[in-house]
Amino acid sequence: MTTRVLFILKRREDYNPIKHSPKGLSTGLFNSANFMNEMLNQSGIESEIEVAIDNNDIDRLVTKHKPTHVIIEALWVVPSKFSVLTRLHPAVKWIIRIHSEMPFMAGEGMAMDWIGEYFNFSNIVLGINAPRMTSEIDAYLTAKYSNRNYSDKIVYLPNFYPQQYKQKQYQDNKYWIDVACFGAVRPLKNHMLQAVAALKFARRMKKQLRFHINVGRIEMKGDPVLNNLRGFFQHLADQGHQLIGHEWTPREQFLELCASMDMGLQCNFSETFNIVSADLISQGVPVVGSSEIPWSTGLFNARPAESDEIANAMIRTHLFPSTNVWLNQRNLTKYTNNTHKIWVDYFKD
Repeated sequence: MTTRVLFILKRREDYNPIKHSPKGLSTGLFNSANFMNEMLNQSGIESEIEVAIDNNDIDRLVTKHKPTHVIIEALWVVPSKFSVLTRLHPAVKWIIRIHSEMPFMAGEGMAMDWIGEYFNFSNIVLGINAPRMTSEIDAYLTAKYSNRNYSDKIVYLPNFYPQQYKQKQYQDNKYWIDVACFGAVRPLKNHMLQAVAALKFARRMKKQLRFHINVGRIEMKGDPVLNNLRGFFQHLADQGHQLIGHEWTPREQFLELCASMDMGLQCNFSETFNIVSADLISQGVPVVGSSEIPWSTGLFNARPAESDEIANAMIRTHLFPSTNVWLNQRNLTKYTNNTHKIWVDYFKD
């Protein structure tokens, strides 16, 4: 039987047909799934991507495409729905794909209960994009099913990213510096401490700071973070330091925005891949990250709780921007080459 893969995402809650495309405005989750979808097709494996209105829309999409494998991106399908779906489509293998490490997952109140329920269905597999999370879910299921082997119910399916890289000339002749700290505003993204670190860096460089963030997606009680960022920069306006908010845009426009930055900050507390860093690096913009980003170079990383360490890593990046970009692009290429092999081997087998 020919393998046919169908990725299904849930449509955004604030969907507006006037403002958004039929598949919704690009987000990290959609881009991630689309990268994998295109990679599978280019590797000779039939694949499609769809965005469902809600749980009740899944049957229609599966009936339309007749896949052998359905990948549900993230936790949004209530487990009881699979009692119906597995009966309607008994030959389909369902893969629930997890994009979070445990510290982030802990903020989703239903996650552990739903994961436990999913494994009561024989044709549901959990696809996890991070080795640590794979190990932690394995420990959970080993304890839950101590007298049975459930190793085949978990599969490691890391993120893929297209290897389309650009180079950029780092500018040091401006009296300001544009620092990007993009991504949804939420506590584990560490925006506030990175803003302080960026301020320390800018003052040492005798430059005005323009700190760029995304607005429009506040998640997991991120409102206090945004309020503190606004209050922080409001009191620094007289010194020329600015907080600049950008609405979410389609991917092509976002990459153009990334290319206009001088440096990226993604020194976060919890990550599995970090598409924002990859977007910046792909445009030739150097990034200071943390060891949470599995492909980032340790030479320019910093511990996310240490503002002085982040500022020092920004200094190193300022001195050696081309090295930062070269090492990160090299590491990202190695990571995604491995991802390609893992996905193709899984579906061809």
